[in-house]
Amino acid sequence: MPHPEFLRKLVHEYETALAEEAAAAAAVRTTRAQDLAYTLCVSTGTREVRAALETARRLLAAAGAAPAAERRTPAVTTRRSPAATGRRTSAAVERRAPAARETVPPPRKIAPSAPPLAAPAPAATA
Repeated sequence: MPHPEFLRKLVHEYETALAEEAAAAAAVRTTRAQDLAYTLCVSTGTREVRAALETARRLLAAAGAAPAAERRTPAVTTRRSPAATGRRTSAAVERRAPAARETVPPPRKIAPSAPPLAAPAPAATA
């Protein structure tokens, strides 16, 4: 099941795109509306936009019954540095152990154990 906030935003954007098309009296759907329709269908596991919208609304209604603590998302997402998360970057790993890298021998070249196969003899024509 897609995340309810993602689904809610997707439905809102699709409906907004359709309203903009109707206001512009566009006979052909815009690329944005087509992309949103496709994403709705993929997210809900359907093949038609109407079915995708119905499924999305049903999933959102079911998610609305979940406790508020589960629905809450942070208003601002901050990016934490690798040092704050305890992860090492590749540069940090390289700085930490240059000696270990130098002690690894280069790969050996292995000679073939059997001579190459001879080309098949041409077929005799009669």
